[in-house]
Amino acid sequence: EDGRIHLCIACRNVQKSEATRDLILAAHPAAQVSTVEVDLGNLASVLRVARELRCRFQRLDFVYLNAGIMPNPHVNFKALWHGLLTGKVLHMLTTAEGIMTQTDRLNGDGLQEVFATNLFGHFILVRQLECLLCGNEKPSRLIWTSSSNARESAFSLSDYQHAKGRESYSSSKYATDLTSVVLNRKFNKQGLYSSVVCPGLVMSNMTYRILPVFLWKLLMPIMWLIRFFAKTYTLTPYNGAEAHVWLFKQKPEYLDALVKYHSCTSGLGKSYVEPRKIDVDEETAEKFYQKLLELEKQTLERYSDLLD
Repeated sequence: EDGRIHLCIACRNVQKSEATRDLILAAHPAAQVSTVEVDLGNLASVLRVARELRCRFQRLDFVYLNAGIMPNPHVNFKALWHGLLTGKVLHMLTTAEGIMTQTDRLNGDGLQEVFATNLFGHFILVRQLECLLCGNEKPSRLIWTSSSNARESAFSLSDYQHAKGRESYSSSKYATDLTSVVLNRKFNKQGLYSSVVCPGLVMSNMTYRILPVFLWKLLMPIMWLIRFFAKTYTLTPYNGAEAHVWLFKQKPEYLDALVKYHSCTSGLGKSYVEPRKIDVDEETAEKFYQKLLELEKQTLERYSDLLD
C-alpha cells in the first residue's frame, strides 16, 4: 500500500515465493515486490544470497528472521496426562513444555539441523549484511520469530546445538532470544535494533505434523474454546503476524530489548500485542554470542570462495 516500500520475499521454495508475490501484486498492482532464493539451513546458500542482496540493495530497513523447522515432532501423552492430573495442562498446551520432543540430525555442514536452520543461518545472514543494516540515516530492524516454547531448561552452553537433547526446537528458540539481546548491546549505537516475536499457537504445516490431520480436525472446536482461556491460541497465520506488523510501526529506540512481543487473540477473535519480559541471563547471552563467533570462524573457512 506504500509505494516507497520494496518487499523482498526470501524463501527456499522458489514456486512458493513467486506465488506469494503474484498474490500480492494481484491485490496491489503498484507494489514493489521481488523474490530471492535461500535455504537458511545451508551455509553456502546463505552466503550466496547475502552476496546477491548486497548487489541488489544499498540498505535494508527491516529483516524478518522467520525460517524455522521442527523435524519429527512427537507428543508425550504420558506427560500430557500427568499435566491434566496436576492442573498444569493449560500451561503445557500453551507452551508445549514437557509434552513435545523432536529427533534432530546433522546437516550437510556438519551442524545440528534445527540449530543451523532456526538460528545459525540467520546469524550468518545478519553478519554478512551488516553493511546494509548499520550506519543508515534511519534505524534498521531485525525481527526474529521466537516462541513461547523458548525455555532456558532446554538450552545448555556446553551443548548449544542441542546434539544430546530431545527439545531442539525449544533450545533453538531460547538461543534466538539470547542472540537478540546481545545484538542490541553490540549494534544499537550503529543504528541496528533487534526484537523477538512470538506468533502464538498457529495452525501451519509445522503444527499439522505433530498429530495426524484427522485428529486436528477433531480438536479444532476444543482449541477455539481454549482460546477463551489461552490468549496465545492465535490459530491463524493472519492473527499470528499481529506482533510482526505492530513492530513495523514502532520506533525501535523506545522498545525494551529484554521484552518479547506476543501475538494474542481474545476468545471473540480480537487480535492484539502483549509485551512480556524475556527470561534470559545477559551473561549467558554474551558467552553464547562468543561461541557463535567462534563457530562462524570455523565454518566459514571452507567457503572462502563465497566471501568478499
